Amino acid sequence: MSRDPLAGNTGEDMDLANLSTKRQWIADLARRKPGEVLFSLHHVIDLEWMQEAYALTRKDGATGIDGVTAEQYEANLEANLSDLLERIKSGRYQAAPVRRTYIPKADGTQRPLGIPTFEDKVAQRAIAMVLEAVYEQDFRSCSYGFRPERSAHQALRTLHSAITRHGQYWVLDIDVRKYLDPVSYCPLVHEARSKSSP
Repeated sequence: MSRDPLAGNTGEDMDLANLSTKRQWIADLARRKPGEVLFSLHHVIDLEWMQEAYALTRKDGATGIDGVTAEQYEANLEANLSDLLERIKSGRYQAAPVRRTYIPKADGTQRPLGIPTFEDKVAQRAIAMVLEAVYEQDFRSCSYGFRPERSAHQALRTLHSAITRHGQYWVLDIDVRKYLDPVSYCPLVHEARSKSSP
């Protein structure tokens, strides 16, 4: 029996048989209801979703404050992902403190880096997979930063075309350094909260 993936916002009327269907359902819902808050999207996150999040998480990065490597996490993968999933869905999940380290910059200053635990990286990826499906509908085709299936090389090709073929000669380079440092009101966080809700 085929079900309409856009029947409602609860997911009760859709077949969540695979990740592609789930992502498409979220994208279709966001496209169908622009400007509306999408409630309860966490129901699409299941063990299969967590396994995909794990697969997409970089395994060779530095360890977080707990020192657990991807290899150690994988040793008991299904139990670890099931436990993480249950904590996310129940609202009990809390990210571990981030390990702070510094890397030198060319100008002699140091750039601070926050390194989350491997489990936090998996959780972040799982949530990012939901949010990507929601927010991809709002991005313009000329936007390349941190988007799936987009790269800096594609952005440079588009820029080259705009300059050489279309006669556009202005290039605006903006450094958003410290944009997300703690502030009393962050437009980006406000926008994210107005679009989706747990």
